[in-house]
Amino acid sequence: MLILVVEDQPQLRRALQLNLRARNYEVLTAPNGREALDVAASSPPDAIILDLGLPDMDGTNVIVAFRGWSRAPIIVLSGRTSPGDKIGALDAGADDYVTKPFAMAELLARLRAALRRDEATAQAVPAVAAIGRWTIDLTAHTIVQSDVRTFPAGSPAPTLTPTEWRLLQILLRRPGQLVSSSQLLADVWGQGFQNRTNYLRFHMARLRRKLEEDPSRPRHLLTEPGMGYRYQP
Repeated sequence: MLILVVEDQPQLRRALQLNLRARNYEVLTAPNGREALDVAASSPPDAIILDLGLPDMDGTNVIVAFRGWSRAPIIVLSGRTSPGDKIGALDAGADDYVTKPFAMAELLARLRAALRRDEATAQAVPAVAAIGRWTIDLTAHTIVQSDVRTFPAGSPAPTLTPTEWRLLQILLRRPGQLVSSSQLLADVWGQGFQNRTNYLRFHMARLRRKLEEDPSRPRHLLTEPGMGYRYQP
């Protein structure tokens, strides 16, 4: 599990890093909001521990930006104790809110709970999705034509390569959610490939030709220019 710690106080940032690594988490750190977003885009974390009082931008804006493409849990760790600050952070998309001073054991317990909830939610996503005339079973790795009363029988179901299946699985398991290009590249090809956007253009074009009714005007496998891709049910 990769955890991103966003905290401008060096001593606290170091303490969080040490405690998380002692419990076998991988840890990345950032001292401000802009660096946090850059780090998250290049190495998508499984969860974020986030201070609100950052030197360059309010932590709530970091939450909003991160939620534009990821549903990974966000735990706010802040000295702000007013109900308004808590409500604002939670409404922006945070999953939990811990106030400073805090007990490290409690923070770690809340992190474990957030990761369990995230895993349960991911497992609850339906394993069957539809693109045009095709019904795709992500568990069985099968593609069959939908009801012939809606779509007349035609050509045989398309065959996908392992890379195409992997891309499709990532997108279809996040219906309606923007998935960044860097996250797709890292998940499919591995770290160090985040700049190979030509890989995505090539394989997404092939997926559209195989699955969309009109590949030149896709309805389901959408490109968000400069950001990433989205599966629209």
